[in-house]
Amino acid sequence: MTFKKTIRSAFLASAVFTASFSMASAAEMDGMFMGNFSPEHGTKSHPKGMVDATLDSKTHELTYSIQWSGLSGPVSVAHFHGPANFDQDAGVIAPIDGPYTSPLKGKVKLDDKQVEELEAGKIYVNLHTAAHPNGEARAQLIKN
Repeated sequence: MTFKKTIRSAFLASAVFTASFSMASAAEMDGMFMGNFSPEHGTKSHPKGMVDATLDSKTHELTYSIQWSGLSGPVSVAHFHGPANFDQDAGVIAPIDGPYTSPLKGKVKLDDKQVEELEAGKIYVNLHTAAHPNGEARAQLIKN
């Protein structure tokens, strides 16, 4: 084999490896979601914070990290809700276990339909407080 053919073979092998690695990385990134908290149901508080979540496409486990501040009081309960657009309310699809201190991390298991709704941007996190039992802060999850 000549030097030129050796260099060309090495270059092609490197290109194939790089393309394969890039596709694997892109597949991992497909399951990332985020949302920023905003007030809801006419609350006067100014919630800040966000939800970062990663979906494992094989197990349908959604691993989340939630951070917040600026609520009227402690979070009494939190849920994933859906399906709903930004301007709609929806029922609970999965509870978020406490204790409710920021940051809060955990996992929930979604079914096939809920995964589709998540991918479509129709799932949100709702933080409830004693002053706002219907929800004080909402973060709509968007594919990142």
